[in-house]
Amino acid sequence: MPPPRRIVILSDEGSWINEHLLELVEDWEELAHRVQWTHEPSEAQAGDFCFCLSFGRILPEAVRAQYRHTLVVHESDLPHGKGWSPLTWQILEGKSRIPVTLLEAAEQVDSGTIYDQRWIAFEGHELIEELRGAQAEATRTLCRAFVDDFPASAAQGHEQSGEESFYPRRRPEDSRLDPQRSLAEQFELLRVVDNERYPVFFDWRGQRYILRITKAQGAHA
Repeated sequence: MPPPRRIVILSDEGSWINEHLLELVEDWEELAHRVQWTHEPSEAQAGDFCFCLSFGRILPEAVRAQYRHTLVVHESDLPHGKGWSPLTWQILEGKSRIPVTLLEAAEQVDSGTIYDQRWIAFEGHELIEELRGAQAEATRTLCRAFVDDFPASAAQGHEQSGEESFYPRRRPEDSRLDPQRSLAEQFELLRVVDNERYPVFFDWRGQRYILRITKAQGAHA
């Protein structure tokens, strides 16, 4: 059993991942780790590790210096796919296998040392909640493994290499359907929209219409 650690989790207050983090907190507390979960860096206590999970701000060096490691989880094969909403963009690209990467937080976004990676696979029918569920499970697995195996987990880190690329921040406009194209052509977009926060929409005959997509329970084509 790993020795007790002081662990901080930082997440955005309105993030979807928050409903998935309590399990991680409880798992660590059962192992006698001291865990603080907050949304504000100014409230974060010094400790061994700080995990920034679905946290949209870059921590200044003065904050990161309070920890042995400040860690980020990012859903791309870095250095390719830095930036915003990488899982969403890759689903839109038609990808079915997506890497989830644990790395050190750094001054430049998604540029730190890589420690571990897990791949998640999809069959092509999953909607946003299922996509997020797989992402959350991979995130918890990476975080647990880093703490359980420390310091060996940190020792196996390696620097990023290769050509980098960036995904832009998604905007409400990115949830627009084209009514002149078939649903089959635009199904990947339907998979990644959030019915509440950024629903899919289209404009037709001078009006805007919002669609909501859910799976029919127990029905299979």
